[in-house]
Amino acid sequence: MKFFNLFRIAYRSLNRNKLRSFLTMLGIIIGVASVIAMLAIGEGSNQTIQKSIASLGTNSIYIFPGTNANGGVRGGAGSNQTLKLEDADAIAAHCDLVKYVTPLVQRKSQIIFGAKNWNTMIIGIRNDYMLIRSLSITKGSGFSEADQRSAAKVCLVGVTVIFNLFGDENYNPIGQIIRINSIPVKIVGVLAKMGQNTFGQDQDDIVLAPFYTVQKRMMISTDHIGSILASGKSELQVVDAVDQITSLLREKHKIAPSDDIDFTVRTQSELSNIFGSITKVMTILLASIAGISLLVGGIGIMNIMLVSVTERTREIGIRMAIGAKGKDVLFQFVIESILISVVGGIIGIVVGVLAAEMVATFGGWPVVITPLSIILSFGFSSAIGLFFGWYPARKAAALNPIDALRYE
Repeated sequence: MKFFNLFRIAYRSLNRNKLRSFLTMLGIIIGVASVIAMLAIGEGSNQTIQKSIASLGTNSIYIFPGTNANGGVRGGAGSNQTLKLEDADAIAAHCDLVKYVTPLVQRKSQIIFGAKNWNTMIIGIRNDYMLIRSLSITKGSGFSEADQRSAAKVCLVGVTVIFNLFGDENYNPIGQIIRINSIPVKIVGVLAKMGQNTFGQDQDDIVLAPFYTVQKRMMISTDHIGSILASGKSELQVVDAVDQITSLLREKHKIAPSDDIDFTVRTQSELSNIFGSITKVMTILLASIAGISLLVGGIGIMNIMLVSVTERTREIGIRMAIGAKGKDVLFQFVIESILISVVGGIIGIVVGVLAAEMVATFGGWPVVITPLSIILSFGFSSAIGLFFGWYPARKAAALNPIDALRYE
């Protein structure tokens, strides 16, 4: 029997039971739509995270204190105060592959202007910080070298801080005096708006001050620093720059080659790979959970095809009695099964794309629909139609024509 005739017979059979055929397709539709939507959400999150990390600078190098072993217990990054200002100065002086470097100290503090107050992060920086992070100033000016040396009571503020202290993020606060831990500090500049990062943190809720201002005036007496931020001269030299920094700090901290280091060095690419791996695992997990509905849809196809074989036993007997071969009956039911999954897959693709777009529009969640996700989900749904339709089709093809004609 020609394929076209088999296809026509399969179509007529499904068309006779429109509601039942649609309900059978529904499992495939939901499965395909779920897979496409979940993959789009996962890929959107991954690309957003990568973009957010890349915005910090592809050459960035982070040095954190900690990870040294105390009493046999190994601490994590930042678990110990092991970095000092001299370490940052040594990196700037002796690591020729490092272009910019700044020590960092930071603390959460209450800031006050008039009757209003706001709790935010105060970060003590050197001017290289602005270059490493590619930060710009929209109003006022940055810190001078004299400000840095004299621990001047000046600061740069983000627009979130301006809004909460002055009621309008477009307000020009240059020259205004705010109090940080009872210390009067003059606003000399406003940072360009950056918005939220991938992790939901408001990057505009920040106050930057000269390094010595924060360390000497706002911190409890300490010689240690929170971390060091550096930048390689080029992206290709970042790995070599890390080696230089590690060797230098080992020497300054008098750490033997066989001993554990008391600091951690991370690069932008490492952070990107770490978060990329996390989002990849989450995407696979989401897609796997959504894929379960595809399997459920396949079981629904098998169930309805078995019912169809039982209902049409006499029809199968008649076809075989007038010359149809077993393979013709087999192909007829396989085609019906594949037709259900293919049509369901096409509808599922449309629904999945619309669902992803709705998530992006109404949920504000980043989504990226890739051709690969559509091809994979559609191919998987077609394969499920073939796999779960094969057994009922084999059962139909194996019927004895005489027994089938006697069936009531």
